[in-house]
Amino acid sequence: MPSYRVTLAVGALDRSTDPATVLPATADAVAALATVEATDIAVVRGQARITVRFMVDTDVAAAQVGLAAYHRVEEMAEASPPRVTRRWGNRWHPLR
Repeated sequence: MPSYRVTLAVGALDRSTDPATVLPATADAVAALATVEATDIAVVRGQARITVRFMVDTDVAAAQVGLAAYHRVEEMAEASPPRVTRRWGNRWHPLR
């Protein structure tokens, strides 16, 4: 089964959102549709970015997982559009 990852930049949080809940909630949204392999949060050029790596059968399913992650984050904070990539060998390539 192919490995994918979805990455989103997270901006301003809603007042009621605890920052520590954003990554686990996103991972839960992904887990509802796919097998979660790993999660990560990083600050890149002053902006928070979350990444969830997961496995599904097809690129179409991976794109749906990316949208589910985006919609979950949007419930809690401002978010960039999701970037979904697929692993080919030792490199990650964007879905087309």
